[in-house]
Amino acid sequence: MGVRMKHFNEQILKAENIAITGHIHPDGDCIGSCLALKQYILDNYSGKTVDVYLEPVSSEFYFLNHANEIITESDDEAVYDLFFVLDCGSEDRYEPFAVMVNHAKTLIGIDHHISNDGFGDFCKIDPKASATCEVLCDIFEEDKISKECAQCLYTGIVHDTGVFKHSNTTRKTMEYAGMLLEKGVSSTKIIDETFYQKTFVQNQLLGKTLLKSELHVDGKIIFSYLSEKDFEELNASTSDSDGIIDQLRITKGVEAAVFLYPIEDGYKVSMRSNEYVNVAEIAKLYGGGGHIRAAGCSVKGTLEEVKDTILKEITKQL
Repeated sequence: MGVRMKHFNEQILKAENIAITGHIHPDGDCIGSCLALKQYILDNYSGKTVDVYLEPVSSEFYFLNHANEIITESDDEAVYDLFFVLDCGSEDRYEPFAVMVNHAKTLIGIDHHISNDGFGDFCKIDPKASATCEVLCDIFEEDKISKECAQCLYTGIVHDTGVFKHSNTTRKTMEYAGMLLEKGVSSTKIIDETFYQKTFVQNQLLGKTLLKSELHVDGKIIFSYLSEKDFEELNASTSDSDGIIDQLRITKGVEAAVFLYPIEDGYKVSMRSNEYVNVAEIAKLYGGGGHIRAAGCSVKGTLEEVKDTILKEITKQL
């Protein structure tokens, strides 16, 4: 059932203890939407307990209000009156906290992923929205959005639009961004410090990836990977590889970019495309998901096997 403002209001008013979660490996939109919703509830509804459950978040997001209160361990005994699942389309995407979600009395899903078929007692999924934070802008009453809440919403929109650059950026996205600017968000700080800024280690990982990259199908596909050894040598974690795929994508003449790194039994696959390859379709074949031009999945197999499989699938669309 669709979430209208009425349902949203009613369910929050009815609930005493509320929990919010998002997807594994939380990104800017996931973190921003979870913290924005917590802030909005605390600002506008009295006497509510609101807990946010996420895997550990990168330190650049610590400036957001309540980021220091994020709970990273599941409490499987807890029963919440109301549970929000944001920015993810299926149970395996919030797997660490799935037991708690299933115990909750009422479940509301809010998302913008085209691969989300809708779950929960109520849900609002808007694939035209650039970010889950944009969907929240739709639900929230503008005059009730505080500056602290606006910072979280703006962060999410900036991240999922690639600083208003991806094709998911619409007039509505820009209008909401303008409204959030009027609330006093620190736009330059958010964009520079959470999106563009890279650590020395992240830059070195990017360098390794670029040196190993290969062009396929007359330069239409760029492929690269990092090995376990690459991460170990730099004492880096997999989250340090965020953003590498986008750097590959902007290579001249390239339609699709593929980046792999090892996980248990196989590889994490990130894909991007520029104009016509639907990477969400390919990700879905392997239980992944995302957007038409940006998607990911996990594939079992050796480096060569996974590489061949994914390149074959992309080549079918060229």
